[in-house]
Amino acid sequence: MNFIDANLLTVIIMLPLAGALALLLVPKGKTALIKNMAFGLSAAVFIISLRLYFGFDETNAAMQFTVDKPWLPDWGINYRLGVDGISLLMLMLTTFLTPLAILASFDYIQEHQKAFYAGLLALQTGMLGVFAALDVFLFYVFWEAMLIPMYFLIGVWGGPKRIYAALKFFIYTMLGSVLMLAAIIFICLAHKEQFGTYSFSLFDFYRTAFDLKTQLWLFAAFALAFAIKVPLVPFHTWLPDAHVEAPTAGSVLLAGVLLKMGVYGYLRFAVPMFPAAAQSFAPWLAGLGVIGVIYGSLVAWSQPDMKKMVAYSSVAHMGVIVLGISAFEPAAVSGAVLQMVNHGLSTGALFLLVGVLYERRHTRMIEDYGGLAKAMPGFSAIFMIVMLSSVGLPGLNGFVGEFLILFGSFRTYPWLAAAAVLGVILSAVYMLGMYQRVVFGPVRHEENRHLPDLSVREWGYLLPLLAFIIFIGVYPAPFLRKTDAAVKAYVSAAARQQDSAAEGQGSAADSSLTNKNVNPPHSYKAGRRAAKERR
Repeated sequence: MNFIDANLLTVIIMLPLAGALALLLVPKGKTALIKNMAFGLSAAVFIISLRLYFGFDETNAAMQFTVDKPWLPDWGINYRLGVDGISLLMLMLTTFLTPLAILASFDYIQEHQKAFYAGLLALQTGMLGVFAALDVFLFYVFWEAMLIPMYFLIGVWGGPKRIYAALKFFIYTMLGSVLMLAAIIFICLAHKEQFGTYSFSLFDFYRTAFDLKTQLWLFAAFALAFAIKVPLVPFHTWLPDAHVEAPTAGSVLLAGVLLKMGVYGYLRFAVPMFPAAAQSFAPWLAGLGVIGVIYGSLVAWSQPDMKKMVAYSSVAHMGVIVLGISAFEPAAVSGAVLQMVNHGLSTGALFLLVGVLYERRHTRMIEDYGGLAKAMPGFSAIFMIVMLSSVGLPGLNGFVGEFLILFGSFRTYPWLAAAAVLGVILSAVYMLGMYQRVVFGPVRHEENRHLPDLSVREWGYLLPLLAFIIFIGVYPAPFLRKTDAAVKAYVSAAARQQDSAAEGQGSAADSSLTNKNVNPPHSYKAGRRAAKERR
């Protein structure tokens, strides 16, 4: 086994950071070299990550490609990495979108190019680390580290209100993160009381037992941090500002990857750690998700700015995904995981297309366009397919995920699922209306008649997205198979944990989820008594 195979996850996560440091050593005037290095390194990370996808055993629900090395052993902190079917798709989405975002920035970014591309690569390391970390301390480090490059990407290369948007993004996320950190420390100390040793292992956190009241408080701390990141209404107000002010690459990665961290946090941390509390909170989360669907759609409908419309559409799409994960039903959870990928592809493509227009006209206002079908036929064709994908047209990727979510959610929350359908209808209204006005509407400005169509470079970063939008819509089975075992283990373990929690047995994770066979104490106090007896 060669070095890369033995340390595959470490190479994938750390190679972008190494590339970011290498870029800082390149002379400032070598702009072509800086761009090509950044794109080449991110493309290499994607190619290496294909080993994860094709080497992944889709019949195995356990973590794969695991790494477990001591880091701060006295405190139970290890360098633990691993992926299952859920985190695999998130990693692949990240490695796929990053080189496309870098390629889209070649003409857009003209100032401080070295720092910009180094920031994108550093951001990629943070995002990949969040999805691969199996040590909760390590997860928190990556979670916080990711904020720094995104803050500067918005604050330095953003629009006129970039400082306000960057500060708002940072403060909102930090507020939730501080509460999550307090909960993490509390769980670690509780594990020490119950088992006699410190540990930040995710699997040890799963088997640390708490009574229902304690679970509710701890779940709330994690849930708030993840709700801000999703974002759920009413914690969404940072998102439109961040999207509008961010450069195109920042918007692509923000919508395509960063929002998925909140949903992933529920799937990997909040629900498995505190299943009884999750059962109590689930209807409220599902309700907030549906409110986000309808509210996001209505506000998007009223937006004159294309980028802001796409930003509010993300609030609606992420609300559907939260409904799916709150249903605790295999079809809904599978659909939610697939829809995270679909949203990353479709919304990422929409932001790239808006960026294409902005580079030509330096405006995002819908009323400033019209008649693009004749001037930019290639652009108009791709725009149509991506827009229909976002709407959920059968045959394209958005339909598959939404159908599975609504199908599964109807079994658990029939009225909420029915209300979510309204959001799907509204998305067709505002997206089709926007497309008609921009592409087929009357020409309001003479310069619209002479806009150049897509360049070779623009075709280069849009066609890969288009290919996956169509492929997943026609044949989603390969992606669903990758997640099937992990989703079933997650749902069945959560159901058994909820049943046992109702009988007072705490929140022990099922062995199929934790890779350990553990029979924890019945409560936090019982755990302390058991620990004293062992000593």
